[in-house]
Amino acid sequence: MSKILVTSALPYINGVPHLGHMVGCLLPSDTYARFMRMMGNEVLYICGTDEHGTTSEVGALKAGMDVQAYCDMNHNRHAQTYKDFNLSFDFFGRTSTEENKEMTYHIFEQLDKNGFIAEKTVKQVYSVDDKMFLADRYIVGTCPYCGYDKARGDQCENCTKVLEPTELIDARSAVSGSKNLEVRETKHLFLNLPKIEDKLEAWLKTKEPFWPDVAYTIAKKWLKEGLQERCITRDLKWGFPVNKKGYEDKVFYVWFDAPIGYIGITKQWEEEKPQERNWKDWWLNPQNVRHVEFMGKDNVPYHSITFPATLLGTGENWTQVDFLKGMSYLTYEGGKFSKSEKRGIFAEDAVKEFPADYWRYWLMSNAPESSDSSFSWDLFAGAVNKDLNGVLGNFVSRVLKMTASKLGDKVPEGGENSKAENELIDVLQKRVNDYIKYMEEMEFRKALGELRAIWVEGNNYISAEEPWAVIKTDEQRAKVILRNCINLIRVYALLSAPIMPETSQKILDKLYTQPTLIKDFDVKKEMNFFKGGESFEVGDMLFERITPERVEELKTKYAGAK
Repeated sequence: MSKILVTSALPYINGVPHLGHMVGCLLPSDTYARFMRMMGNEVLYICGTDEHGTTSEVGALKAGMDVQAYCDMNHNRHAQTYKDFNLSFDFFGRTSTEENKEMTYHIFEQLDKNGFIAEKTVKQVYSVDDKMFLADRYIVGTCPYCGYDKARGDQCENCTKVLEPTELIDARSAVSGSKNLEVRETKHLFLNLPKIEDKLEAWLKTKEPFWPDVAYTIAKKWLKEGLQERCITRDLKWGFPVNKKGYEDKVFYVWFDAPIGYIGITKQWEEEKPQERNWKDWWLNPQNVRHVEFMGKDNVPYHSITFPATLLGTGENWTQVDFLKGMSYLTYEGGKFSKSEKRGIFAEDAVKEFPADYWRYWLMSNAPESSDSSFSWDLFAGAVNKDLNGVLGNFVSRVLKMTASKLGDKVPEGGENSKAENELIDVLQKRVNDYIKYMEEMEFRKALGELRAIWVEGNNYISAEEPWAVIKTDEQRAKVILRNCINLIRVYALLSAPIMPETSQKILDKLYTQPTLIKDFDVKKEMNFFKGGESFEVGDMLFERITPERVEELKTKYAGAK
């Protein structure tokens, strides 16, 4: 049994994520964590809300709330949304706690002691109308490299180029839209990345060719362009006050303390059951821990360069990321999701429209792994109607109803498998092997393709063997066919569990059985799990079709302002 540490990008506290955020890091990390547990591994799946920075201050200001109360409210919204999506975190914490403050202070002190912290007087943008220094991400303008007109002052999300706010063309405040900006001098602390660059590059080479292209290419691009010192303090009130003389009136930059939050959150997890858990087993001088991270490509530079460099600079044996699964973007009906324009569907609304498994299946089947993907209501309805209702749901309902009506509500007994069953088992074993291989490699679209193909094999089998006709002349043969189909339903439930946990449990409940591990999955053995005589219930249909009228209604509802 291996120890697998799973983390995803920490969702920012300001509002709840849309579908692009869900598929960019949260759903893939959950799917992988669930799968690894089913493979018999010891898994620690950690996440939490990222709470510091100007975004929280501005959000609270607009809401007329105290910043702490604002963060408390939104943390609860996030937690409820992820619960509704059946995300299986071992612990969902937050970055603004004393535990994370303690970790941040320790890591900063080690960096400072080792000579990796530089002091500089810099020019920073001050908004006269807003009466505040603006955090980089709250200055927007045109990117000088690609011309994107909504680039932020820290990074252009279009070309991923790291920027300084003063580089932006036609800069303006994202808080008020004011262009009445001044550049003022202020003193800050910097992480001296150039001094760590050699260590970082040597470390990154150990990841080639194992990281996916989205992550590795971005990391190599940063190194090729040459690392620059990165400011790790800000002129704000909301954040951890800097623990260095002369800087007590400043706070740590959110991008410094947020990744450290993985460790701080694990410390929070430990403190729930301190006699059973030890955060150091996972993060400091760990034994046999494999750390897998999931995030959108805009977050990749910080987790492939800045955070690893931060940990390397301490000189301590911290757990570093072993595999970084970078994801591209999901667009909405050919454009961008927009909270301000109410365009696109956000996670907390999605689960009000349809059960979580509908979304989990579609999003993981269309995960933007190597390039951007696009959500549309037509595609979503098509997948639900064809794959979930038409292939999986129809097979389960058809088999159980037929068996109950023709033979009663117990798994049929007697008879021996024929050539047809042996051939089916051989085909299924190959597909299951491929499914498990793709899941282990985090090639989710390929894995979902195999899963659907496994469902189709069952439909092909029952269509070819025609138990409804065979039972008229050879009841014993019909029993064999239907018993194999019921065993196949259980196989479907086990393999579908990482992607659709609620549906999987519903199927197992129909069969009065429980989940099991899928490590070393032997299809021949699993197809003989029910030997005959076991009870089952038909129950309700697993899925409902989405009508064309409903599709048009949803398109209008989430189209945004005209």
